[in-house]
Amino acid sequence: MHKFSKLTGPVASLTAFRLLPRSSPLNLGYFAVAGPQEMAEIKAQAAPRHHELPLVMPDAGASGDKPRKPKRVASLDIFRGLTVALMILVDDAGGEWPMIGHAPWNGCNLADFVMPFFLFIVGMAIPLALKRIPDRFAAIKKVILRTLKLLFWGLLLQGGYSHAPDKLSYGVDMKMIRWCGILQRIALAYLVVALVEIFTKNPQENYESSSLFSIFRKYCWHWLFGACVVTVYLAILYGIYVPDWQFTVQDRDNPNYGKFFRVTCGTRGNLDPPCNAVGYVDREVLGINHMYQHPAWKRSKDCTVNSPYEGPMRNDAPAWCYAPFEPEGILSSISAILSAIIGVHCGHVLLHLENHSTRLKHWVLMGLSLLILGIILHFTHAIPLNKQLYTLSYVCVTAGAAALVFSAFYVLVDVWGLHLPFLPLKWIGMNAMLVYVMAAEGIFAAFINGWYYDDPRNNLVHWIQKHVFIGVWHSKRVGILLYVIFAEILFWGVVAGILHWLGIYWKL
Repeated sequence: MHKFSKLTGPVASLTAFRLLPRSSPLNLGYFAVAGPQEMAEIKAQAAPRHHELPLVMPDAGASGDKPRKPKRVASLDIFRGLTVALMILVDDAGGEWPMIGHAPWNGCNLADFVMPFFLFIVGMAIPLALKRIPDRFAAIKKVILRTLKLLFWGLLLQGGYSHAPDKLSYGVDMKMIRWCGILQRIALAYLVVALVEIFTKNPQENYESSSLFSIFRKYCWHWLFGACVVTVYLAILYGIYVPDWQFTVQDRDNPNYGKFFRVTCGTRGNLDPPCNAVGYVDREVLGINHMYQHPAWKRSKDCTVNSPYEGPMRNDAPAWCYAPFEPEGILSSISAILSAIIGVHCGHVLLHLENHSTRLKHWVLMGLSLLILGIILHFTHAIPLNKQLYTLSYVCVTAGAAALVFSAFYVLVDVWGLHLPFLPLKWIGMNAMLVYVMAAEGIFAAFINGWYYDDPRNNLVHWIQKHVFIGVWHSKRVGILLYVIFAEILFWGVVAGILHWLGIYWKL
């Protein structure tokens, strides 16, 4: 029996879905929040469970005690949908357009904003979901359960078990399973930040209007915890000694499979690819065979003649070019918690400040400050922008950008009411896990590829790419880009819209 309840949590599970009538007040989808003009007053006896987002009371002009139909902050749905769409775009078109793919090492391309945007959104939803905590033990139990589900799906989708969309097979050698990944990092950040919110929140929290700086005072423990995270991360990054290391190429698709390499380090505080503390911690804790086998640095000028594209290795490529590296590793995931903490603060602003202008001033001021700080750190060569290491400058730039992008959507949609142009993104954001799994992880494409004629490459997906997009434009780069935009992002926007119309959502 499926459970008919409000859809909750930062992501949705593949194991359960619900059907709700479109008129139902519970048909709010994923991360529902109260409307921006009605956030100030919440009915105490109708307070949601820890994982539910607040239902609003009628305004002063409403009659009786009957609550008005709950609303969402649509800009949060749209921002989430945009982030999922960006992930699809950079994953499937980044190979042909390297300027939108991940930066090989230092720097920040379009793809490098996706993960921190996800963490910012997850963080922003946490104070809304944990607005009332009548039972701390129950809240902790549900947070831990949701974290375990995230870890399970992360291992299943990115641990090596799924070979979608190109290979019609499944299964993973446990000696080579990848322990870390996107959902695993989200799970860690969600668990830590949600527990901080639970343990530091006053059960009788007063959500009356606050001033800009009183929010910092009210949630000083969050910022103290964030300062501890920064201190631990920087201390390990710059303080730990990285010795020489060696490895054997385990990627069977690599022409150097089975070859032994040795990397010379013997240093500390180094942020270059071979000798940084982030990689050292992962090699020691996870084991080098359990790390990502195709790091972005293989597209660097040191490694390939085709840089910034993928290609054959240079004859004089250093040994580390053949090594694995975990972009969602342990130490970098500790730093990633900061992205969620900044998102939590923006969620607190949404709860405590009543009017649009005050909220926007706070978000924009914070976003610009973080953005400027990160740029200064990078261009003064103090701390480079680096997604692989999740450096402090990278946290500042991406979190600042997230605050500004969300503010722009908030103005356009929640203030000015321009919903129509963003409907596909909104629908994707309301069914984010479904679109992430089916499109970004390639599960749906793998299903279609399984129906081929004579040769596995002779399938519907490749036929559409070749004859509808690449053939028409006589350019593989342009054709692939248009295919991803129209046959993947827009297609899944329409599918998500139909599911929203039917009241179908996947939940965690």
